[in-house]
Amino acid sequence: MPPSLRQRIGYESALGFLIRSAPKPMGIQPISRRCHYLLAIVFLALAALAMRPAVGQSTGAVPADLAGAVEQYRRALDAYNAAHDRYAAVANAYWSAVTEKRKARNAKRAAGEALTIDDYVLDQPPVYTGPPKPKNPLKPEGPEHRAPVPLVSDFVAAAQKQFGFVPRFPQSDLQFKQVYAQVAQAAGLTKDQVVRIYSFEATGNGSYDVEAGLEYNKHGRAITTALGYNQLLATNSVEILAEKGPQFIDAFRTEASRLTGVERRALESKIDVLRKMVAFARSVPDEWGQHETLAGTEKGLAVHALNLDIDVGPLLQTQKLLDSVVFARRKGVTRTLTAAELEMMNLTGDGNGFDMVTMPHEWRERVPTANFFRPSGYFDNPVAQRNNVVAKLIAATDARMDEETKKQGARDLAAALR
Repeated sequence: MPPSLRQRIGYESALGFLIRSAPKPMGIQPISRRCHYLLAIVFLALAALAMRPAVGQSTGAVPADLAGAVEQYRRALDAYNAAHDRYAAVANAYWSAVTEKRKARNAKRAAGEALTIDDYVLDQPPVYTGPPKPKNPLKPEGPEHRAPVPLVSDFVAAAQKQFGFVPRFPQSDLQFKQVYAQVAQAAGLTKDQVVRIYSFEATGNGSYDVEAGLEYNKHGRAITTALGYNQLLATNSVEILAEKGPQFIDAFRTEASRLTGVERRALESKIDVLRKMVAFARSVPDEWGQHETLAGTEKGLAVHALNLDIDVGPLLQTQKLLDSVVFARRKGVTRTLTAAELEMMNLTGDGNGFDMVTMPHEWRERVPTANFFRPSGYFDNPVAQRNNVVAKLIAATDARMDEETKKQGARDLAAALR
């Protein structure tokens, strides 16, 4: 499962300082001073060359205001580097402690030992409070260029190109909701779990083809490949197909045996496509990182298009939640998880989510949410930062669910569930 996956709200960093990936995992790297100084000198020299007069003209020096701006930049960079280096040392120590305590908790659970609250880091993550990174006067910053996130149309095009497959689209979103409701209930998910998680993940009004970033404006900009009622990433789709694809195929074969004519031939054709997609998804070891690599290919995007198919999509969306329920049961949780607890597993990954939902309630008021994220996931999640202990995060999730379940899409899904 993903180490710390996406959330519906806020993908861009809410912090103003520079976080760099260190060679070692979890690291926050100090800034190289020599590199910045060298760049400033090179740019200054180039600027001087560009301003040098042509032959026959009087020789002029680099304008004093430019030289002064570079000197001011150097001093500001010194101050920034010193402050950031101090912060990086403290932050690296903090996140290393989070990692080590997580490993220790896993080891204690494996050995059947009881946890104590001291098995968690109880301080909040350090926050950079130094000066901002200065702008180089000789290197103006242009607009940030991000690779576009693939859209639903890209998933459909990839499926047709790579597998000759076109999803069987529903006649309406309500039809998709009705099929999803049947599949989810048959799998043992509760009405509360299904409706409230849909409301949280898909805003309470999202359609079966809603993509992250386009919930309120279909002409906006997608921020990830997260798709559908439970916002599966392309990597989720590849992973679920690798692990559960053969079961899906067996179920469809049984269904096909009861059909005749055109309907049977259509389902058999879909089974053939699924068989090829499963072979692709299983072409690498069953690891999240490996599946993430496949998901970034055109064939991976083609697999993601299965979420749009009224036969396969509900299975994928259901399986994402069911995997978390099964994980918790396998670890000894016999009670029914609340929708917010199940969402914690969806949000942070099954292992971290299980850690949160099984801790004593009195600990939830004290244990920081940072214990269940990697640094990058935490810094990209303003919700977890604002609601910075477990109790607050679960309460905030419940509150959002309460609000979103009032919308028509959530009411339609609730009506489809008996």
